[in-house]
Parts: sequence; C-alpha cells; structure tokens
Amino acid sequence: MNAVLGNQTAVAMPYVLEMKGMSKRFPGVVALDNVTLRLRPGKVHALMGENGAGKSTLMKCLFGIYHPEEGEVLFNGTPRRFQNPKEALDARVSMIHQELANVPERSVQSNLWLGREPMRRIGPLRVLDHRKMHDDTAALMQRLDMDIEPEARIGSLSISHQQACEIAKAVACDASVVVMDEPTSSITEKETEHLFRVIRSLTERGVAVVYISHKMHEIFQIADEVSVMRDGKLVGTYDAHAIDEAQLVNLMVGRASDQRFPPLDSTPGAVRLRVQGLSSPAPRSFQDVSLELRRGEILGLGGLIGAQRTEFVEALFGLRAVSKGTVELDGEQVSIRSSRDAIQYRMGLVTEDRRASGIFPQLSITQNTVIPSLGQYINRLRMVRHGDVDRDAERLNRQLRTKTASMQTAIGSLSGGNQQKVLIARWLMTEPDILIMDEPTRGIDVGAKFEIYSIMVELARQGKSIIMVSSEMPELIAMSHRIMVLCEGRHTGTLPRTDATQFDIMRLATQYL
Repeated sequence: MNAVLGNQTAVAMPYVLEMKGMSKRFPGVVALDNVTLRLRPGKVHALMGENGAGKSTLMKCLFGIYHPEEGEVLFNGTPRRFQNPKEALDARVSMIHQELANVPERSVQSNLWLGREPMRRIGPLRVLDHRKMHDDTAALMQRLDMDIEPEARIGSLSISHQQACEIAKAVACDASVVVMDEPTSSITEKETEHLFRVIRSLTERGVAVVYISHKMHEIFQIADEVSVMRDGKLVGTYDAHAIDEAQLVNLMVGRASDQRFPPLDSTPGAVRLRVQGLSSPAPRSFQDVSLELRRGEILGLGGLIGAQRTEFVEALFGLRAVSKGTVELDGEQVSIRSSRDAIQYRMGLVTEDRRASGIFPQLSITQNTVIPSLGQYINRLRMVRHGDVDRDAERLNRQLRTKTASMQTAIGSLSGGNQQKVLIARWLMTEPDILIMDEPTRGIDVGAKFEIYSIMVELARQGKSIIMVSSEMPELIAMSHRIMVLCEGRHTGTLPRTDATQFDIMRLATQYL
C-alpha cells in the first residue's frame, strides 16, 4: 500500500484548498480530532470512512454549517473561515448534501438559483428576471444532458431526478471546489455513469471534487486520491490507483474484513402473509401483484427504479390506496387501510427516505424510537410512563449498538447508519411479526451494513418475517431466501436464492421494457 502522499507532488501542483488541524466537538463526542485534508485542482479526492467517522462533519465545517473549535482553512493559499453556506457559495465552494436540501413546493429553476436569483431593473426597481432564470436553467440542463423541465415542481420529481437537480445546482455555482456527499445514493447505474461524465468535465476545467461514497466500485472508477477517516481522525491519504478494496475496508474499520454478509441460516416456516392480485388505482403504478411471505423468511424485492416496489410495499402498509386484491395474515383476510391498521396487525415499515419520511430530526433518539408505540405507555391517568419509555428505548438502541453520547441527542445529528438503527429500534418496539425494509442500507458504510444485515438475520431466526426492497444485486442475493422481481409495476418472477444470479434478476427486471 502506498504511503501517505508526500509534499513533493504538492510543489508541482499547489492545493486549491487546505483544511489543517480541524477539530470539532459535540456534547460527549469528539467528532473531529486534528484532521488535515488537502485538495488539488482538477482532481477527485474520495473521502472514506464508516458512518460517524466525521466525513460529513468535516465538510460542514468547510461549508460554514458547523464552526470548528480548532484548525484553519486555506483557500488558494489565503486563510478563510466561512460563517455560513452563502459565504462558501460566494467563494465558489459548493456542496451536494447526502440528504436532499431542496424546497419541494418550488420549481426546479427556483431551487437551482435560490439565493442567487438573476435580477433586472425596471426603472428604480430591481425585480426577479424570470425569463433569464428559465433560459439559464434550460441551458444548464441541456449542457448536463438532463431531461428536466425548469418549471416543474421539484417535489413532484422522482428522488433520482431531485438528486440530479442538486448536482446541477452545484455546477451552476461555477464552483472551484465541489463536495459531493453520497451523490449516487438515489440514482440509477445509468445516471451514475452520467454523473461521472459531469465530474470528469468539471475536473478538466480544474475543479477539485470531494467525493464521499460507501460504494467501493465507484471510488476506484472516479477517484485520484483517497483519504480515510476513522473515529473522527484521519487515518491517511493514499493514491487511489495503488490501493485495493480489501486494504481500503481494513483502513476504514480498523480490522480485516473477509466477509460482507453474515450467513443466512434460518429456515422459513409456514406462510404468514399472502397477497393476491393487489393493484393500484393509478394505471401507471403496480398491477396484479401476488406474493407469499413465510415465518422466519427474508423476501427480497428487486427491480429497477420505476418498478413500483416502494409503491407496492407502502400499499401493503396502508399508505396507498388499492383498487383490488386481497391480503391474508395467518390465513385470515384482513383490510389494511392505514398505517394504524398495519401496526395493529403487527407490521412495521422502515421507509426508503430517512429524512423525508423516517426521522424527526429535531426530536431525541428516545422520542424517535417510541413514536408508533407511544400508546402502549399511557397509564390509567392518561399520562406517559416516561421511565418505561426511556428504559425500553435505551435497551433496544443498545442492542442495535446505536452510537450516541445520550439518548436525548437529536437524531438529526447522528450519522446515517445510526439513524437507520434508531428507525429499526422504533419498529422493534412495536414487536412486529412482519417488518418491511425499503432500501435498508442506502447511504450506509460497509461496517454499518454488516451490522444491519446481522440484525435482519437475527430477526429471521426469531421467526420474524422481512420484506427487503433493495437495488443492490449482491445484497438481494446474499440476504434473501427468495427474490421477487417487479418490472413496471408487474410481478415478473420469483427466484430461490440458490438459483438466483444477477443476470436472472436483471432479465426479470427488464422483461417489460
């Protein structure tokens, strides 16, 4: 493995940005401990580490969202300390956040130019230049080869298109440093290839790109250098072409990692859930979908973006209307018209988008954990038994190894992997028989993924039934007893794990295309 990059190269290629000795503390947690990061113009610098390693915190210190207690930032050799994101943007430093940061009710063009709207004069007045904003947005979308209408309401777009708009926003700033925090977490493989073309066009213009991702294959495709963080400290900076995946995992987790998935050793039992001919009233959604889910089984649900997997599992949970079809639990037909009904039938749903439909960012870990089961903790005087709530919430999060200084910590300050553990604890608190997990490891590092997988395996051993929606083929094959595939809202086949290959899954996923 190559040693940390030396200073000789730095003379030939000066740094556009240096962050030296950065330290940041939160109550009970040292988030950054004397971290130094140097970026070269025209290079892609990957920033790797487990959830909670400090990657996003470091970038938020650069962007003026957090203010470090120690350290300095040199921008083109000049000391800078951005007090807020606007100052960073004005200095041509842009950041694509891991969680979407748009204004859903406003148009694409309004989101792209928010805070930097083009203005024109009408006599003594300065007014918004709507035509220029529209034309500039259209030109930008054409330049980036993105088929997105400038006047479309951004909240009406798919998650992948919303993510594409975030990328376009960063390019629109004409930034000299662009930070991309998990930019491919919600886009397809084809869209990822398109993003890489955009990144290469940026670096050809001398832009420095910080690329944060947990997808190893992406790092080796796009990165020139890799910095690894662990527990708030910098482990080292390496030439991306002189390090392999096993070495990188070892640096991230501090131990050798010879397996990505725990053994799936439970044996499914009797049928617990039977769905027959379930259809959505929307013609472009799922139609005539049937499945069987057994006790102690993990049923993988695969398909491409647009396959209506999320829509289907949300309908199972009572969040979407159905036009026809039946649902049976333990042989008895039931009607699930709301999430309240689903919870009463001992079902839980870990949603696809943590920020939009999962966590309550300003509430504590305890409050986020207890929300769907709060009714169980009301005494005869209609008062909450806070002691029991605190005890059970702490017990479950301790079992899931949620990393936090306190159960009173706001969940929004946790890493993505730890937020996901809290959401799993939330549903375990309701003692479900069926747990639906929609993209359970999206945006989670390799170490936290293994922990989530281990939780799933243990739940299956206990006889719990799990439906796992996943876009990652290796995850589907390794973590499912059977794999059910949807294509354009229709069930195209179900494969036992012993017979499933990536080719077979993709063939079923594209059958109607």
